[in-house]
Amino acid sequence: MSKIGFEHWGTFKVKDVFPHIKKPKVYHTREVTRDDKGIPYVVRSKYNNGIKYRVTRPNNIVNPPNVISFGSENPAFFFQEEDWVSGRDIYYIDVKEFSKYTCLFVIACLQQIATKYSYNYGLFPAVLKEEIIRLPITKNNLPDWEYMDLYMKNREEKVKPSIEGLLYIRKNIGTKTITVKEWKNFSIGEYFDIVKGTRLTKANMIEGKINFIGASAINNGVTAHIANDEHLHPKNTISVTYNGSVGEAFYQDDIFWASDDVNVLYPKFGLNKYIAMFIIPIIRKIGQQYAFIDKWRKEDMEKDYMKLPVDEKGKPDWQYMENYTRKIENKMKVKINIIRKV
Repeated sequence: MSKIGFEHWGTFKVKDVFPHIKKPKVYHTREVTRDDKGIPYVVRSKYNNGIKYRVTRPNNIVNPPNVISFGSENPAFFFQEEDWVSGRDIYYIDVKEFSKYTCLFVIACLQQIATKYSYNYGLFPAVLKEEIIRLPITKNNLPDWEYMDLYMKNREEKVKPSIEGLLYIRKNIGTKTITVKEWKNFSIGEYFDIVKGTRLTKANMIEGKINFIGASAINNGVTAHIANDEHLHPKNTISVTYNGSVGEAFYQDDIFWASDDVNVLYPKFGLNKYIAMFIIPIIRKIGQQYAFIDKWRKEDMEKDYMKLPVDEKGKPDWQYMENYTRKIENKMKVKINIIRKV
């Protein structure tokens, strides 16, 4: 069962196999209280099972466990094992009759559908129900739920050594906490010119090799490859999503087209990949305050402050940032080698 054979798969309309797609009660961030021992607060994210953080259980409505959640914009599917609450534009598929393992298999199949939909092309329930999903089938041409369950259980066993390797790394190598007491605030606009991206619809895209950066939280922001070259941005810049996956930032090492949901940070100093990798988590952290509430507009981004290490003159210590990131890169190479040995 290490490889999937596709000769015994069939196609189904989503609505025929998953007819119960529901819209839960919406809780805005101002309506929930962060609580590390609480229940998941699920938002339109492609990370951490869609969970922004845990919150105090509301006194009234919560969503049931054993369902598949997804966001309508920039969609990703996740299995929710416990009671949870949701942000806006979140929906869930009621799959209580299936095991966790079957659901995980189904999620991988649904995610193939999700790749067709960016932030500007919402995967709402009515749209999802009409989509076609491919699933393994029985001799009677029905979905083979038992096969899906067994396959994922088998995969879980196979990845256990890798998980053990990661736990070993965490225990024996650990991580270093950065002390930020001596850091100072600098406005983003002080060290970057911020240029807004340009709208390009799918209908007007010409297939090619140029990266198209959209409102995505994965794949370095790349959502398509185009040949359109009227509004390209240079390499050695940072793309920041201001709408959709707000605050997602990526270092771009090649020329690219940025969508109108993306701002591009042009450095006013000697930026390189290592300095960018140091700054990007800081930018993402700032962007979290705008996520799922407001757009992180160019004017706000220019005024927002990023906290950076400084040199003896009180200026950003770019050399320290580069050296620190290089050390992290070398440590990660060691960790990767350990995993490979495991």
